[in-house]
Amino acid sequence: MDAQGRGRADNIDPADQWVLNPNTGEYELRLTPSAPQSGVPRPRRSAPAGARARSAPGRDREAPGRETPSRDVPGPRRRRAEPPEPVPGRRRGRTKPKKSKAKKIVLWTGGTMAFVLVAASAAAYAYLKHLEGNVNTTDIGSAGKKGFSKNEAFNILIIGTDKRTGKGNEGYGDKNSVGHADTNILLHVSKDRTNATAMSIPRDLIVDVPDCPTVQSDGSTKVIGGTQNVRFNTSLGQAGRDPGCTMNTVKAVTGIAPDHFMMVDFNAVKTLTTAVGGVEVCVAHAVNDKESKLKLPKGKSVVEGEQALAFVRTRHSFGNQGDLDRIKVQQQFMGSLMRKMSSSNTLTSPTKLIKLAEAATKALTVDTGIGKVSTLKDIALELKKVPAKNITFTTVPVIDNPTEKVHATVVVNPTTAPEVFDAIKNDVSFTAVKQKEKKEKAAVAARLKGTRSAAADIRVDIYNGGADAGSAQATLNWLQNDEGVLKSSQLGNADETLSKTTLEYSPDQADQARKLADLMGLSASAMKPGKSEKNSQGLPAIVLTLGKDFKGAGVSMTTPTKAPDVDKSTADKTVCAS
Repeated sequence: MDAQGRGRADNIDPADQWVLNPNTGEYELRLTPSAPQSGVPRPRRSAPAGARARSAPGRDREAPGRETPSRDVPGPRRRRAEPPEPVPGRRRGRTKPKKSKAKKIVLWTGGTMAFVLVAASAAAYAYLKHLEGNVNTTDIGSAGKKGFSKNEAFNILIIGTDKRTGKGNEGYGDKNSVGHADTNILLHVSKDRTNATAMSIPRDLIVDVPDCPTVQSDGSTKVIGGTQNVRFNTSLGQAGRDPGCTMNTVKAVTGIAPDHFMMVDFNAVKTLTTAVGGVEVCVAHAVNDKESKLKLPKGKSVVEGEQALAFVRTRHSFGNQGDLDRIKVQQQFMGSLMRKMSSSNTLTSPTKLIKLAEAATKALTVDTGIGKVSTLKDIALELKKVPAKNITFTTVPVIDNPTEKVHATVVVNPTTAPEVFDAIKNDVSFTAVKQKEKKEKAAVAARLKGTRSAAADIRVDIYNGGADAGSAQATLNWLQNDEGVLKSSQLGNADETLSKTTLEYSPDQADQARKLADLMGLSASAMKPGKSEKNSQGLPAIVLTLGKDFKGAGVSMTTPTKAPDVDKSTADKTVCAS
């Protein structure tokens, strides 16, 4: 190879030798410049001083679509550079050029890096499969969703069981417990990821546990009968109930349907806190609990392992020594753990990240809908988008059980709890978050501004898009018999299931839509300007589709725009337990 040929080959950057294979979609290493040359003519360069001005092998071949100049036509005469003077005492002649040591090192290291990259990719895949093997999964049938969506709000029920596993846990929980729902947090993450609400559910809350279909090991389904007037923690473990039973109980009590569950036992607290190098907690007074063996000085401390477990389990050091005060301590602990896990000290430390990945996956039992590590990673990344200051911790509003002389259990507060449940169901933040652009909000609100038609002029087709069976017919009867909307019909089920009720109409039907929205108690966000459809007589009709949020014929559907004022804390602040 001549000087020009060597120049092109030796000056190739090793990084440029990675070529995308269109057949496999993966990058491959090509160490020789065998790629076809471009058909676009390149500027001709004069030969470097001391080298013969001649073409590289194959340089004169005709490129497709390019005219080859005739060899009979002499080219422009070039002045040949004078050869350099020979070094005295040396014989002048041609010697075989050698690659410089620097270039050899570049090529060698480039090939080595390529190998490392390929090896690392394979190792990363193998490690992800290893982590996936750490995670335990439970098939909960229809109690949860089959997959996870990054574009929707989601609810995850976090369950901490009182089951004893591993060494050092003999002093916690019931000795022969099958694993009851001892600690329960319903985590709601908003659709726009601006906020999240973590609502604790007391284990001593008196509830009715509904019948629960459970998937058996042979694939069959066994229905475990429900029980009335029992503690919430018996919704798991008792009579063979699985986490799907706990999810169904949450839905029955709050009206909020959990999409997935994550379950951990005592060991999770110890391993996770150790993996991140400890979690900062704060107590308003010194603690020396003989039962949990928790010893802490007044003020801030860092706890991990056994000490961290003792902190979240003790009941005798705070408040009135009851479960509700322990819940507040656990919420403080979770906020601190979230801050530590998302801190730069953790995220920039490969050692801590690996320890955390191992600890988290080994500690978790989840439903099959999120059983893959890639899905768990997606959930973590979506939650990471929420600012810590907008992650609210609260508890189901409760009152003492009125049937007990010695208060040991609680019941849902019928006055304040529904407001909390409605706020979570309707994706309302419990913290002040940055609202959407004013123009957008004004445009939505303007849909309810304007004239209203008479009820008798409303022409509407009603569909069931996720409401209880019979809702469309019940709504039709109510509109016709009670509200005078006579030009109405119900057309069965919609093509898709909707979480929220919608009202679609064309611009010339806006007055009808506004009147119907008033009658139904629909908010401006439920109104969808666009197109209408033709009814059975070929006349234009607005379309009312009843979603999962439908509460019943004649029941106002006005959704809350502001969360109620409740006892709460946020994940960005440390509150000293007292």
